[in-house]
Amino acid sequence: MHELGIVFHIIKTVERVGAENKLVQVSAVTLELGEVSGVVPQELSSCWSWAVKKTELMKEATLEIETIPALTFCEGCQKTYETVQHGRICPLCGSEHTYLVQGNEINLKEIKAH
Repeated sequence: MHELGIVFHIIKTVERVGAENKLVQVSAVTLELGEVSGVVPQELSSCWSWAVKKTELMKEATLEIETIPALTFCEGCQKTYETVQHGRICPLCGSEHTYLVQGNEINLKEIKAH
């Protein structure tokens, strides 16, 4: 379960940012999660609920997840298409010369404190 490792990394990052900015209590963290990142949002949320209770700064913080859609670029026709719906072969020209341009990210977007 790599979701727990991701949660620990986020907590460490938020604690570092919290110390640098003298935050007293974090109420929410927003995470951008790529559609094909391999992370299961429900598992991430479950790990989050357990792990933040063990911190002082974030013990009641919620986790908000925003999905980044997966997009693939086709070198054959120079167009972008939805990865999940069509896969690696371009639905527009049939080319296999494609690459993912977004959708595998895991980004810490926002920290809300009060």
